[in-house]
Amino acid sequence: MSVEIKSGEDRYDIVVDGKPAGFLETRTRPDAILFLHTEISDDFAGQGLAGKLVTAALDDVRAQGRSVLPYCPYVRSYIAKHREYEDLVPEDKRAEFEL
Repeated sequence: MSVEIKSGEDRYDIVVDGKPAGFLETRTRPDAILFLHTEISDDFAGQGLAGKLVTAALDDVRAQGRSVLPYCPYVRSYIAKHREYEDLVPEDKRAEFEL
């Protein structure tokens, strides 16, 4: 299985064997990138693709030196389980996201 993550304007896409499998919708603000919604197609459910997509997006944000506001419930729970990404959420905003 070939998995590719593509970043575009206001979203990250995950492509499996050349087929669109899902996306992570974002909005860029001067102070942070808002993670709004993660969706994986039913045809690709249960393969761990949402986690791969979110990991790649968070790693990309870190590489840019930016911060994240995880409005998407999936991203919020992912960060709660993978505390190595918690530092991407500004300290004064963590309580708002229950982190």
